[in-house]
Amino acid sequence: MVEDFLKQYAMLIADHPEKVRTELIKNSDHTEIVIFADKFDTGKLIGKNGRMINAIKTVIIGYKAKDPVTYKITVKAADA
Repeated sequence: MVEDFLKQYAMLIADHPEKVRTELIKNSDHTEIVIFADKFDTGKLIGKNGRMINAIKTVIIGYKAKDPVTYKITVKAADA
């Protein structure tokens, strides 16, 4: 559910939404969600001084009331 939300949200922000994809990586102590986007969209997703990604993380923290999983969010440039 969190992964789907992040993908849809990133697609709304990105100039090239067709290139946005997410990957879920489960570790023993946390779950990492990697958002892959066009290299020009990564800056938009991170935002000035990291404000956009921090806002996204704040929304995810609110979800922890329902699901006690710790999420780590990473934005990376998609390969071609």
